[in-house]
Amino acid sequence: MPAVPIDSFAAKGRLDAAGSTFAIYRLDALDRAARLPYSLKVLLENLLRNEDGRTVTADQINALAAWDPGAEPATEIQFTPARVLMQDFTGVPCIVDLVAMREAMAALGGDVRRIDPLRPVDLIIDHSVIADYYGTPQAFDRNVELEFHRNAERYQFLRWGQTAFDSLRVVPPGTGICHQVNLEHLARVVFAEDGTAFPDTLVGTDSHTPMVNGLGVLGWGVGGIEAEAAMLGLPLSMLIPRVVGVKLTGALPEGSTATDLVLTIAEKLRARGVVGSFVEFYGPGVANVPLANRATIGNMSPEYGATCAIFPVDDETLSYLRLTGRDRDHIALVEAYAKEQGLWHDPDHEPAYSATLEIDLSAIVPSIAGPKRPQDRIVLSDAPRAFRAVLGGYVSCDPAPVGLDESSAESFPASDPVSVTGNHAGDAPTNFDTSRAVEARPLNATPVTFSDGSTAEIGHGAVVIAAITSCTNTSNPEVMVGAALLAKKACERGLKPKPWVKTTLAPGSKVVMDYFERAGLVPYLDALGFDLVGFGCTTCIGNSGPLIEEVGRAVADQDLTVASVLSGNRNFEGRIHPQTKLNYLASPPLVIAYALAGSMTVDLTRDPLGTGNDGRPVYLRDIWPSQREIRDVIAASLNPQMFTRDYADVFTGDQRWSDLPTPHQELFAWDPDSTYVRRPPYFEDLTRTPQPLRDIENARVLVLLGDSVTTDHISPAGAIKHDSPAGQYLAAHGVERRDFNSYGSRRGNHEVMIRGTFANIRLRNLLAPGTEGGVTRHLPDGDQTTIFDAATRYADEGTPLLVIAGKEYGSGSSRDWAAKGTALLGVKAVLAESFERIHRSNLIGLGVLPLQFAPGQSRESLGLSGEETYAIHGLAGTDGPLPREVTVTVNRPGTAPLEFTAQVRIDTPTEADYYRHGGILPYALRTLLPA
Repeated sequence: MPAVPIDSFAAKGRLDAAGSTFAIYRLDALDRAARLPYSLKVLLENLLRNEDGRTVTADQINALAAWDPGAEPATEIQFTPARVLMQDFTGVPCIVDLVAMREAMAALGGDVRRIDPLRPVDLIIDHSVIADYYGTPQAFDRNVELEFHRNAERYQFLRWGQTAFDSLRVVPPGTGICHQVNLEHLARVVFAEDGTAFPDTLVGTDSHTPMVNGLGVLGWGVGGIEAEAAMLGLPLSMLIPRVVGVKLTGALPEGSTATDLVLTIAEKLRARGVVGSFVEFYGPGVANVPLANRATIGNMSPEYGATCAIFPVDDETLSYLRLTGRDRDHIALVEAYAKEQGLWHDPDHEPAYSATLEIDLSAIVPSIAGPKRPQDRIVLSDAPRAFRAVLGGYVSCDPAPVGLDESSAESFPASDPVSVTGNHAGDAPTNFDTSRAVEARPLNATPVTFSDGSTAEIGHGAVVIAAITSCTNTSNPEVMVGAALLAKKACERGLKPKPWVKTTLAPGSKVVMDYFERAGLVPYLDALGFDLVGFGCTTCIGNSGPLIEEVGRAVADQDLTVASVLSGNRNFEGRIHPQTKLNYLASPPLVIAYALAGSMTVDLTRDPLGTGNDGRPVYLRDIWPSQREIRDVIAASLNPQMFTRDYADVFTGDQRWSDLPTPHQELFAWDPDSTYVRRPPYFEDLTRTPQPLRDIENARVLVLLGDSVTTDHISPAGAIKHDSPAGQYLAAHGVERRDFNSYGSRRGNHEVMIRGTFANIRLRNLLAPGTEGGVTRHLPDGDQTTIFDAATRYADEGTPLLVIAGKEYGSGSSRDWAAKGTALLGVKAVLAESFERIHRSNLIGLGVLPLQFAPGQSRESLGLSGEETYAIHGLAGTDGPLPREVTVTVNRPGTAPLEFTAQVRIDTPTEADYYRHGGILPYALRTLLPA
């Protein structure tokens, strides 16, 4: 429970704004605060306001005020977010955990009502809609109907949670993506609570929470267990971070979009190395970045590894608040508070930064990223060559014949920054090459006969999914209107998507369809098959639905290497669709362009998209809208009334939501037959005090992994294969294959999720060479089996387990089940070359020990095969601080034991407390128990 606040620095003052007087905690009470980056000023205010002498101390405040930009993070502070944001995939297990905590509290003699959020919590149901229906005006209604049919148990559980927990609000299905709802409606920029004004801050259980950084709101993604701790009043332990300043100059040129900018930023910052750092934008170019573009940049901060990527408050922030219908007095408070506290952006002021990087916006060129990592940017003109370069890793053939013939293919440079704009009135002349009106030839051409009797040929590189989806871009009117205008021009020239392409449109909020309709653009999108399929994440989270049936059959029969193109932020292996081995991120206009082209072998900067109704080839530059056209449509079609109308009843939902039965009771009545929501095992046999730490003896390696293993690899969110352990479990419980739904939708059932851990179809476990998927070998006998079955055998034998991995282990989504499943499989420690921030934190939160190889060492350099037994010494008997290093002893038959030291990646005393208690949730529960 929060302690009584104190004010050691006499920082409490007052602010008069919008006709009211507010208490504030003045940053100028500390001499050195003015030089701090914007984000650290927000953290400093948080410490001043929450100082209690116990959790938040004067020493922490002094340390932050005296921050050394050049120092490595070493000083722990406690951050208390103002609110928590959740989406339903992560929200359901969070509520399941809170219910289980209530039951454990009752069993230990405590008051169950103490398990209730102390800060506002908003849960937006946005991850469950699947694009089963598409290309028809009825697609939205049919998909929502299916969504309710599949998820009735989950939704009933969430409706119960809304009544059982006082501070929990739920936004029903069909409303929008959590980050866009947050940006357009929930975010306040400045809180006004109990007469005190302070910065809006949050943590979210989706890694793309930093999207709201574009509005000047400090927040980042955390695992569900950290979010639960924050809900229960526990501050988040963190080290004062490094802050990387990115100086922006210039303005985006014609033909380049916010997507091209963010893909460039992702590439540059991932190469620079900003994992665990704050990123902050400053400089004269900031004023030239619209709010929606700022949100796009903030959204993708996990893709370059940053904790957050924030823009300070300025006039553009206020303009966006006015556009989205925020209260006039509140906007006046935001302006007054930011200027009074030194939080207003001054383009001529450069704060102290740990490092800086300069980006000239005018140098941004059209780009895509892929085929399996967001940071792997490809200049658009080089896309066919890049495709040929990776194809050899998937097929055994000479990739040269793909697309154009060799003489044409070699006629352009590898990194040609070709503009895709036409010579519109008032635009700069194009440098677009129209000399090659040649249709690309499919490699391994396979005939497809469709249900209407028409035929086509597809081959390697065919684009079989083109999806405008995801929070990253569908929050952005410039790229969305740009896509719709491109669709209009394509229709007017007589173009159609290729018949093998599944086309879908899933905006981030209802407002998008409002301005499309007002601008008269919906008929053109529908004519190209981009009918509304839902308001949610869909394809980007793996809810892409089936391919066109005949196409899916041809891909499977001929083992074709085909692609998806989506306006999302993630394209990891196995994420988008099981049959698309290549997945490319692109702006919404380019998604439509690739749907028209139908293949990654087509050079959009030089090759025709198709033949127009006049019999002449049509190029992308012919239909690309100018920035002036886009902005004219936005100015005429977007207004504040759209936001106030669409969000007036945001928590109400439709009749289907209202009709869900909702019993009013403090404890949930678990259904023993449910395959969606089950009582979790985390608190079984929980004692009032934690057990002493022990060393790990005679451990076996469950999985041996390479670099860049993502949380998608560890805990998939997509379709459940019928012959997988999870599919077999569901079938044994009477679930028809058509009703399996997705792993993400079943995160409230630990039995499914344990069986899905390390079950991604693209996981490559080096203990089982030559395989993909959830396969390993049980040792020492060497039997090849599923990872779940091997873990079960090891558990019966009393054998603790390890995971050994390379660099960037656990990158990607803030997926707490990647840690929960790891822990429940019996893994006691993960030994990696490096960790991504959220997953390392999640492992600690589940009582799994994160260990890091010493610099310069790896499993390869040490000759580890994964077939050995391991002992980890140095933990037992430590009552004080945990050791910074432990000794790892590797035993191999017939050779002398190998010993090396590994770093203990438990970075703060609070994280050490969590680990001693077996995780955050046992720690939180014991903290809330009566003495």
